[in-house]
Amino acid sequence: MKNNIGTNTRLILLHPYIQKQGGSSRLWILAFVSFFTIACLLAFIYTRDYSIITATTSSFVAAAAAGGGGGGANPALSKSIVRALVHYASISNNTDRMSYADIKQISDVLRQCSSHPCNFLVFGLTHETLLWRTLNHHGRTVFIDESRYYAAYVEEKYPEIEVYDVQYSTKLSEMKELISAVKEQAGNECRPVQNLLFSECKLGLNDLPNQLYEVEWDVILVDGPRGYWPEAPGRMSAIFTAGVLARSKKGGNPKTHVLVHDYNQESDRIASEEFLCRENLVETKGMVGHFVVEVMDANNFHFCRSHNASSSSSSSSS
Repeated sequence: MKNNIGTNTRLILLHPYIQKQGGSSRLWILAFVSFFTIACLLAFIYTRDYSIITATTSSFVAAAAAGGGGGGANPALSKSIVRALVHYASISNNTDRMSYADIKQISDVLRQCSSHPCNFLVFGLTHETLLWRTLNHHGRTVFIDESRYYAAYVEEKYPEIEVYDVQYSTKLSEMKELISAVKEQAGNECRPVQNLLFSECKLGLNDLPNQLYEVEWDVILVDGPRGYWPEAPGRMSAIFTAGVLARSKKGGNPKTHVLVHDYNQESDRIASEEFLCRENLVETKGMVGHFVVEVMDANNFHFCRSHNASSSSSSSSS
């Protein structure tokens, strides 16, 4: 019996059908592992996650800190590093990204802060979020977003990002009525110089962290909230708030650069002309409107020096 068992066992082990099955299984496993590896590689290459820019910006910042960015205790990013960051951010695989022209215009403004730490306020979390923080080297960059969940996600994933959420009560379809209400209250709740923390103006954001109203902002970028359909909040509140913060500064540089992305959109252009004013428009390039707004006397109740022209322009556009 032992011999039979041994013979049978040997026959089973050497049976060609069993050998074929084992080879086939190994081939399937190898094919699966290969497919999984390729899928992961493609996902890494084409992902829209911020991690692509994180790796790029981190390497360039490290290079700057190592000696490529200039002298002093807080060296600025060199021009070559800034050009590289702007280039890679504009060509990355994301349909919602800014164009090269738009990013460069904003980065050029931020470079003016190279001699001192810059306070940079950004409305909207976007594909360029990590880029803005990196370009504002050694400065303070704060982000305001309409989504509590997305703000929490970004804050958890990138602890170095300072982000707060805010609830917008406006609708794009109500823009005309909201602007008219602001004009009626320009001498009271909606005046151009005030502490918005205590304001009841319909377009004023009064639920930001208290400390943010005391910051002397050097640059403000409006790239949010959403504003492309009637029920969307629109950017009227963000633009109004930017205009008030710029005019109400008590120290620092008396001029504030306010950049409005999607300035080519009618709603953003109308709100900008009302609260940032055409006379303060420095240039428009691509989809960005660049304004320089100066500190204003508290007794002035008109946002624009040519407020009559601004009003007529708004009504003719509507």
